[in-house]
Amino acid sequence: MSRIGNMPVSVPAGVDIEIGGDNAVTVKGPKGSLSQQFAASMRLHRDNGIVLVERPDNAREHRSLHGLTRTLLNNMVVGVTEGYKRDLEIQGVGYRAALDNDVLVLSVGFSHPVRMMAPEGVAYSLDGNTRVSVTGIDKQRVGEEAARIRRVRPPEPYKGKGIRYAGEQVRRKAGKAGKAK
Repeated sequence: MSRIGNMPVSVPAGVDIEIGGDNAVTVKGPKGSLSQQFAASMRLHRDNGIVLVERPDNAREHRSLHGLTRTLLNNMVVGVTEGYKRDLEIQGVGYRAALDNDVLVLSVGFSHPVRMMAPEGVAYSLDGNTRVSVTGIDKQRVGEEAARIRRVRPPEPYKGKGIRYAGEQVRRKAGKAGKAK
């Protein structure tokens, strides 16, 4: 049995979950609302304060969907109550970020600044000019947007310059060997 799939999803006060036909789930909370279509084979049961996900049998497809459905549902509940945040660090001499209205402007060693618009449901914030935070209620969108920013200038292995996730360890290479005398 799936350990994750069998765990109940607790629904905190202030969060409303609507399970429609065809497993269309809408979760509304203090930070906003999220909707997602789940596999029709999974059964979603709502009891007082919890939601349970059950699978019809032990077929390979149903086993794989069991834990996935429960995790996605839990991510929706956490998103509308607490939200998600992904931090990025910019390292390098002269590398910096700025916010121009809702547009993130990155100066990361190119001949021109890179301008990035935040997609719907995602917001940028800065802590100084070398730390960027991506926030939102949808975990997938926040992660994708953080990865899109990182792709502008990924950290290089020789000097470590570039955009990296907060706390990310970059494997450094030795570089060119010095001339023997």
